[in-house]
Amino acid sequence: MAEILVPAAPPARPEPAHPLTAGLRQMIAVLERERQALAALDADDLIGAARDKEALCDALADLGPQKLDSETRTLAETARQLNEVNRRVRNLLAANVAARIAALGGGRGAPRATYTPGRA
Repeated sequence: MAEILVPAAPPARPEPAHPLTAGLRQMIAVLERERQALAALDADDLIGAARDKEALCDALADLGPQKLDSETRTLAETARQLNEVNRRVRNLLAANVAARIAALGGGRGAPRATYTPGRA
């Protein structure tokens, strides 16, 4: 005879994520997408990520002050670190562009080349 195995209790359904937890996870995903857009120099994705970050910041601000548990504290710290890394990458890219523009136009104290017609 074959045995029929029956679970003692139905599997527990996972609790729905707290809005703060869900929002922080979304923010982390957006920050990772922003980092990829920075690496690819994809302006459209950067603009989209900026919009998404702004919307998430607004949504998270509407939740009001709450005590952070260990999970939300960790998520918030991860989001903060990712945002800081992305800020540094943006600043490096901007400094690189500024240096290239300065190299094309010469330094501020450098004499500028001018055109003067030759005398005949």
